[in-house]
Amino acid sequence: MLNRAAIQASIGRQIAARDRGSKGFAVMAMRICDLRLLATRFGSQLGEEAENSIGRLLRDTLRAVDEAFQSGDETFVVVLPELHNRNQVLLAIIRLAAVFEQPLNVAGDIPPWQTRAILGVALFPEDGTDADTLWQNAQAAADEAQRRGDQFAFHDAADMRARIDYHDLRDSILTSRLVTYFQPLWNLAQRRIVGVESLARWTSPTLGPVEPDDFVTFAEQNHLISALTRWSIHSTLRHASALPRTHDFLLAINLSPRALSRGGTAEQLLDALKIWGIPATSVVAEITETAQARDMDAAVQALRRLRGHGVRVAIDDFGVGYASITYLSKFAATDLKIDRSLVASIGTDADAARLVESIIRFARHLGLETTAEGIEDEVTLRLLQEMGCSLGQGFHLARPMPATTFIAGFQARPAAV
Repeated sequence: MLNRAAIQASIGRQIAARDRGSKGFAVMAMRICDLRLLATRFGSQLGEEAENSIGRLLRDTLRAVDEAFQSGDETFVVVLPELHNRNQVLLAIIRLAAVFEQPLNVAGDIPPWQTRAILGVALFPEDGTDADTLWQNAQAAADEAQRRGDQFAFHDAADMRARIDYHDLRDSILTSRLVTYFQPLWNLAQRRIVGVESLARWTSPTLGPVEPDDFVTFAEQNHLISALTRWSIHSTLRHASALPRTHDFLLAINLSPRALSRGGTAEQLLDALKIWGIPATSVVAEITETAQARDMDAAVQALRRLRGHGVRVAIDDFGVGYASITYLSKFAATDLKIDRSLVASIGTDADAARLVESIIRFARHLGLETTAEGIEDEVTLRLLQEMGCSLGQGFHLARPMPATTFIAGFQARPAAV
């Protein structure tokens, strides 16, 4: 069954929503492997029942605002509003992947049928600005994922990640040819820098500068994420050790749940803190749930070990997509990072402003610190101050910069902190 008109209309509605302040959305092409084989073995009626079951399963798994359509034999299209970056879409991918790890119950006299989902994603507007282009690019990404034997691929990342050379990235990690950047964290009430978020940057010897989303995801998919995380921990702490000691200076480090789940990462961080003389209580481990469901239990246990030593845990991208309240207890969270898509519109969108203020109040009630991402102008900054948001970061306050540049400026102007 081809629902071309309905699919294009759904994508068209999301494109039109941009004029009302929407920041972007995702189109996902799904291939459910072995559905056709079920129809061949047990008859077309059971095949149709299985496809209908998939449709219901998608509706039950996705958010109420998401829309799912069957687009052909074994194929579906999902439109995901307000998911404008890969980390947010990864949360949807994880939920869907977990569902299809379980056999599909088709009918009472048919044994549970194991299927597998292959997913391709296109993001608006970077992967297309019209319905046909976005749909085609999502399908092209699914083609790329199937060709590589992966479970999913992003359209614009498909070309880049296909061109990333495993040995280039591995050698760059092992020889420390990546660069650590710091983006300042500000106490909004006092308008002073109280910490930094550590970010990795990589210039490939063959490709030139590579987006972090590309090489981090490539590292996760190609068993390099543990090495990359180890490099990030030591490079971050080495630079941070050059900063003057203040009791409230925070050091936020992004930790991949997939690296945490493989063991040893929590211990590496704790050992590195001792080596570089940095107290665990000054470190914030920032987490976005991007691991497979089967990896998450081990990652949660690693985070709880870190919490036991005083390391803070922040839930990244909170307030949109699939980040949910259940993460707070799952990850033993101490901090919430409010996603930039909400923060950016609070000056012009009353609903977004009310939602952000509610998140801040909710966090305060639970004793959690809040950080607003993506502060781009003075109006947004003042509103967040009035709402009582604790910390903030964004281009209006300071752009990410090489850690050495930040340290030089920080040491030259200690009164600014």
